[in-house]
Order: sequence, then C-alpha cells, then structure tokens
Amino acid sequence: MTSQTTIDTTGPGDKAPAAPSEATPATGLRGHPWLTLITVAVGVMMVALDGTIVAIANPAIQKDLKASFADVQWITNGYFLALAVSLITAGKLGDRFGHRQTFLIGVTGFAAASGAIGLSNSIAAVVTFRVFQGLFGALLMPAALGLLRATFPAEKLNMAIGIWGMVIGASTAGGPILGGVLVEHVNWQSVFFINVPVGLLALVLGVLILLDHRAENAPRSFDILGIALLSGAMFCLVWALIKAPTWGWGSGETWAFIAASVLLFGLFAFWETRVAEPLIPLGLFRSVPLSAGVVLMVLMAIAFMGGLFFVTFYLQNVHGMSPIDAGLHLLPLTGMMIVGSPLAGAAITKLGPRIPLAGGMVATAIAMYGMSTLEADTGSGVMSIWFALLGFGLAPVMVGATEVIVGNAPMELSGVAGGLQQAAMQIGGSLGTAVLGAVMASKVDSDLPGNWTGAGLPKLTPDQLDKASEAVQVGVAPVAKGTPEPIVAKITAVAHDTFISGMSLASLVAAGVAAVAVLVALLTKRGQNAEAGAGVGHI
Repeated sequence: MTSQTTIDTTGPGDKAPAAPSEATPATGLRGHPWLTLITVAVGVMMVALDGTIVAIANPAIQKDLKASFADVQWITNGYFLALAVSLITAGKLGDRFGHRQTFLIGVTGFAAASGAIGLSNSIAAVVTFRVFQGLFGALLMPAALGLLRATFPAEKLNMAIGIWGMVIGASTAGGPILGGVLVEHVNWQSVFFINVPVGLLALVLGVLILLDHRAENAPRSFDILGIALLSGAMFCLVWALIKAPTWGWGSGETWAFIAASVLLFGLFAFWETRVAEPLIPLGLFRSVPLSAGVVLMVLMAIAFMGGLFFVTFYLQNVHGMSPIDAGLHLLPLTGMMIVGSPLAGAAITKLGPRIPLAGGMVATAIAMYGMSTLEADTGSGVMSIWFALLGFGLAPVMVGATEVIVGNAPMELSGVAGGLQQAAMQIGGSLGTAVLGAVMASKVDSDLPGNWTGAGLPKLTPDQLDKASEAVQVGVAPVAKGTPEPIVAKITAVAHDTFISGMSLASLVAAGVAAVAVLVALLTKRGQNAEAGAGVGHI
C-alpha cells in the first residue's frame, strides 16, 4: 500500500458533505443566486482593487517613507507573493470546510490587515501587512468562485462569471482612479483604510445571505506534504523573479532558487500520484482547455500588470500629472472593462470562449504595441485610444479564462480550480513586474550613461550613476538641490527620454507575450462540467 501524509479531519460519526442538490434549500435572502453574486462581488472588489490602487499611491508612499525603488516593488510583490503561494491551498480549505466560512474569514482578515497598513509608519510594516493582506485575500478569492459555481445553474453561470469578471476588471482598472482621488485629497493611508468599511459590508452580507454548499465528493483530508512542496515551489519561483533584478538574471542565487522551484514542482507532481487525496489531482491537467486557461491567465497578467506598473509612473513623473489626473487618464481602460465584461460573458455563452479569448489577446497585443510608441509629449487623446483598446482586450480574457478553468473542473474541486485561476493571475503579475522591471532596468542602465554624456552633463561617479539610474527607472529626474535651471532642464530631458526608451521596450515585450497568448487561447473550449453546478435557490 502506498504511504500518505494526510490528516483526516472527520470524526468517526461524521458524514460526507452533502452534494449541492442535497443542501439546505435557499429560503428568502439566504442562498439567493443574484444576492450571492452581489455579496461575493463586494469582497472580491476589495481584493482586486488593492492589486492596482496601490500603484497610484506608490510615489506618495516612496516619498513619505523614504523608500527605495526596490522597496516600492516589494509593496506590490509581497502582496502577490503571499497570494500566489497560498491560493491553491486556500481553495482546498474551501472545498473541505465550505466556501462560506473561508470567504467570511478572508474578508475579515483582509479588512483588518488593510487598517493595520494605514496605521504603519515604516516601509517594513507596510510590506509585512501587505503579506497578510495577500494571505487573507487568498482565502476569499477561490471561495467566491466556489460559491458562484455551487449556486448558479449551468445556463446562468457564464453570465454570473461575466458580472464577477466585470467587478474584478472594473476594480483592477478603477484602482488608479480611486487611488488618485484619495492620495490627492486625503493621504496615501486612506487607500488602505477604505477597505475597512468595504470589508465590514461584505462580512454582514455574507452572514445574512451566503449559503454553504459542499460537493458530495468533497475532500475529507489534507495532503500536508503536498501543501508544503507546492508552497515551497511557488515561493522559490516568485522569490527568484522578485530578486532577479537585484541579484542579476545570470547570478547563482537567481538560478539556485529557480532550480529549487523546478525540483520542488517535480517532487510535488510525483507525490500527487502517490497520495490518496492529493492537493491537486494531476488528472485535472489532462483537460487541455483547463491547462490552456491557466497558461492564458499567466500570460495575460504578465502583459497587463507589468505594463500598468510603469504607466502610473509615466503619467505622474514624466507628464507631471497629479494622482487624480493620472487616474482619470486611465478611465478609458476602466470603462471598457466595465462595459466589455458582461458583453464578453454573453458572447462566450453564445460562441464559446475560443473566439472571444483569441480576439481579446489580439487587441491586448495591439494595445501594448501602441503603448510602446508613447513619448514624453504624447497627448491625452492618443493615450486614451491605447488604454481603451487594452480594456477591450482584457475583458473577455478575465471572464473567459475563468469559465474555462472552473467549468472544466469537477464540482468537488471548484475551490482548487478557483485557486488555480487566481494563482495563475498572481504569478503572472509577479512575472510581469519582475521581468518587465528587469527589461526597464537593463535598458536604463544601458542608455543613461550615453544620454547623460551626450547632453553635455558632468560625468557621474559609479555610485552617482547607480542612484541616478534608480531614479530614472521610475521617471524621476535625479536633480540635486541648488542645480541651475538650464542644467535642471537638461537632466530632466535625459531622465524622461531614458525612461521612455525603457518603457517602450518593456511594452514591446508585453506585446510579444500577448501575441503568444493568442495561440494559447485557440486551445480553449467551453467548460464540460458546468452542469455540475447547483440548481439550489431561485433565479
């Protein structure tokens, strides 16, 4: 008999969780599908908003806490790292104990961690509580999808996921706008404090409305060794991506962590074939559409999150916009995601996911190419065209890839599937920030010395050049106090031109990633297991 390291969480008298069809019928508000959608949307909105609202606050945080460029990256990457490492395990917890309970714990912890960040007065504290935000966010994101899958019948699921995707898309894209208003008119701390009342609202709605659903074959034990191996593999991978810009992509440290990640992933895959109740049954990946959906989410997030990271610095530090103006300039992106997501849900229901997903990634690739042509003096009209096209392209991918992943997984693994979907997006976000950040840093390091000398500016020492390069990577001109105005103008022009060259190259790389994603999208198809969802409740 094969040995296993699992913990049986049921007692001698426990019964297997009921299938959705055997669950307590929805009565009144509790378990109502559309009210359930509203409830989980409030919680998911909080997490999705936090993924990008911080981007607009980064310059203010950097200035107020005297943080370095690497520190600012950690505010984003610490959040993504915690999410990526724990999402699949969190999804498994929801499958075992019920998605209602994990959702409620998630929103409570996320709101509390957000409040703690607002009270922090050091960059270390901000990063620490951002990690806690990620851990609690990991609990509620897969739980939200699990609740939708269990509550809506097959013919309504696509529309529900479309609206759910609209909330995520609108929140993700709307983060910079709300962040701009809060940073400019209140302070950067308010960007985090706003999550407290939203979290309380989600908690109250969850207690009143959410009905727990558990599949008949829900897991009854935990694959502890599998959790450890997968978490270690994910950590080593994301850690290597985060540290590579500092260590260097050719350094021994970077490749040691990448090698450790590959080894741990291999051991995890081997173990999952041996254990009775695996964390992720590898048979899931026999589904080509599901696997394609996971890869597609990674590629989409690389292009989107990596590109958006530099756009906020471009608008504020190169164009000199206030935070609120920068957010308003991204309104075309937000608006197209809000409009496009429910339309994408309807199109996917009628046509299947393949055509909308491939078309969306084509639009994304074109938009990222267009963003590579932006200059320091590009007008708002031209920027709006590319931002709107990006939102139009992202909407069907947000919706369709989610339906492909969750709909092609068995009902009892809906939490794990939701975790896979979100983990893919978070890994992609970390990849995008790390890889495109490395592209930016490399281009700036390469171009800055020549541009500086070519402008007739005094030669910099190696230490001065390093500090200047760090400033230019976020679009800031490295001007010392007391510098004469003519010299200030020259330094500013060099800094902005060098930043633009780096952002252009990063955008071209993102466009290439989106083009590859078009081919992956052609492998997707409609979820075969969507009919396993619940018919419980009233529509």
